[in-house]
Amino acid sequence: MGWMQVGKAEKKAATGKAEEFVLPPLHLVLVEEPEAHLHAQVQQVFIRKAYDILRKHDALGKNTGFSTQLIVSTHSSHIAHECEFACLRYFRRLQAREKGHVPTSTVVNLSEVFGTENETAKFVRRYLKATHCDLFFADAAILVEGAAERMLVPHFIAKHYAFLHARYLTILEIGGSHAQKLRDLIEHLGLLTLVITDLDAGGTDGSAIQPAIGAGQMTNNPTLKDWLPGKSTIDELLAASAADKVKTDIDLFAVRVAYQMPISRPNNETALPYTFEDALIFENFETFKTIKGTGLIGKARAAVNSGKTTVEIGADLFNALRSGEKAKFALDLLFNQSPGMLNVPNYIAEGLAWLEVELKQKQIEVIPVAVAAAAIGVTA
Repeated sequence: MGWMQVGKAEKKAATGKAEEFVLPPLHLVLVEEPEAHLHAQVQQVFIRKAYDILRKHDALGKNTGFSTQLIVSTHSSHIAHECEFACLRYFRRLQAREKGHVPTSTVVNLSEVFGTENETAKFVRRYLKATHCDLFFADAAILVEGAAERMLVPHFIAKHYAFLHARYLTILEIGGSHAQKLRDLIEHLGLLTLVITDLDAGGTDGSAIQPAIGAGQMTNNPTLKDWLPGKSTIDELLAASAADKVKTDIDLFAVRVAYQMPISRPNNETALPYTFEDALIFENFETFKTIKGTGLIGKARAAVNSGKTTVEIGADLFNALRSGEKAKFALDLLFNQSPGMLNVPNYIAEGLAWLEVELKQKQIEVIPVAVAAAAIGVTA
């Protein structure tokens, strides 16, 4: 703070000629990765207070005659979490196009992601403030429907997807009615994303109903209607191909949606789940016959032991889940059953397998280019 002539600079100025100590104001202050030396909580305090400290002088304050830019480079989600959305600049990595070329970066101004101020922009800012900004630093994002998926999907990954488990994934609980509101942000960041959501069948009045094939049902899920795969009827959604569920671009960025699909059962019967919970139950039918627990766990155990047809069991589960506590279901399941021993619902398994392939492909295309680029400077 030499130009302010405070602290050591003040003492030095008092002993010399005044004109020798008239220093220009600091117009630009650069701080590189302050998280390297600060505890997580202190990081948040630092970024909240740093600019105020730069302006803490009688000649500054709210005086617009002098301005200072503070630029902080960081890999800390704690620091990003405390910054205003409009102040964030994201360096998006672009892969090399040809052998011998090197990857480059482009800067995404997050204040321009949504264009003019609107309700979607307000929601995204509030949501990211209420959660955590791992989104900006992750290798990939997984958007999930509810608390049960958020608690159990990490266990599925740890047990069955070793490559994914070694990557930096962020899992955000946002639900089908809001996931598409992150679309502009995800596409600007170029972030590889898997959206795990619900089929959410609805009647003509919009009320939730048990899904059925050939019944002319519609989905109530805005993500499926307005983003991916962009289809409105249950029959269209069930008939959608793998390609219909994916959006890709040239920079190894892709988004895929995963939602419940039919599950084959004995006696040529087919289960058509409505949510994550009944899909999990049908995929682990024998396990739920003996699993301990009350609430939804107890109702699921009773349903699978009832001896009813698959359609009737599906109806019992549908009614139980509509009024049950799904978060408690997941917690009870974690308490009574090792989640790693459960079969992963087929639609989630397909989505995670896709994500694993995409991340491997991204790694393969980066490493040879980097090796080739390094070799350019090597001489015999």
